[in-house]
Amino acid sequence: MRRLLSLVCAALCLIGTPALAQQVTTRSWTDAQGVRWTETTTTEVVEEDPGAERYVATDPAARPRGLANFGPFVVTDPSHAALVDATDSYSPADFARMLAAWPGIRTLEMPDCPGTVDDTANLRLGRMIRAHGIATDVPKGGSVRSGAVELFLAGATRHAAPDAEFAVHSWLDDAGKQPRDYAPTDPVNATYLAYYREMGLSAEEAKGFYALTNSVPYSRVLWLHTADVARYAALN
Repeated sequence: MRRLLSLVCAALCLIGTPALAQQVTTRSWTDAQGVRWTETTTTEVVEEDPGAERYVATDPAARPRGLANFGPFVVTDPSHAALVDATDSYSPADFARMLAAWPGIRTLEMPDCPGTVDDTANLRLGRMIRAHGIATDVPKGGSVRSGAVELFLAGATRHAAPDAEFAVHSWLDDAGKQPRDYAPTDPVNATYLAYYREMGLSAEEAKGFYALTNSVPYSRVLWLHTADVARYAALN
């Protein structure tokens, strides 16, 4: 499962090898019984070289207004929906509810997609997108990151504007291990290769794209352009 930290960091454009630092915040409050509480939160953050840029994963103010909301999905018109937030374990059910209410949806737009906090559910969602014959579309200026890239590949047809950006990186499981910590034939790695094959990539393309995804560690990201993705997956 790609944890939440990876989704936030997936929007970073890092230069060189980043260093991890700790950001500590404290808040205090008094409850109804007069008991004083103090909560301290420690967050790992990435410090990059001067000149590197940091982006918020998803800007809520930039989300499209729609006809209805279903978890991370927004229905923008009877035939289009947009993915505007990270997916989680509830997202396949959200997607099913959306299609039940709006059966005419044929295109999933991906303007700003930070990724997922549950890879297993995310791959299930991708299979649902493919099974329903829904196209994926990254509009001009769009950004698709981390686990959301798997959802883009799920499109029955895929379109991305020439200036669209994609960010990939290795996953990190609950044991703190990354793909390279397992044998290439281990089921955890085979799961992703099988998924890419189901999404229409050839065996060579699936292997190449998975290797590209894992060419950078969990703590960093590799930015790709539309043409880079088109080397592995057919785009329209």
